[in-house]
Amino acid sequence: MKWIIPIVLLMIVFSLGSALYYMMKDRGNSSRMVHSLMLRIGLSIVLFAGILLAHYFGLIEATGIKVGTN
Repeated sequence: MKWIIPIVLLMIVFSLGSALYYMMKDRGNSSRMVHSLMLRIGLSIVLFAGILLAHYFGLIEATGIKVGTN
């Protein structure tokens, strides 16, 4: 899981960058930008679900500030 999450995050950023590139290059004449943004949304959903499942099965642990303690 240590390597999967950063790789998927990089894929999301790359997809967002390619959508920006297609928006500037195509000037609204093709649907490549829309497909890049749809891919980004799909990757984000898969990443979120993967993190939830990994936490549920104990592959990753929650750390950080404990809520409700003095």
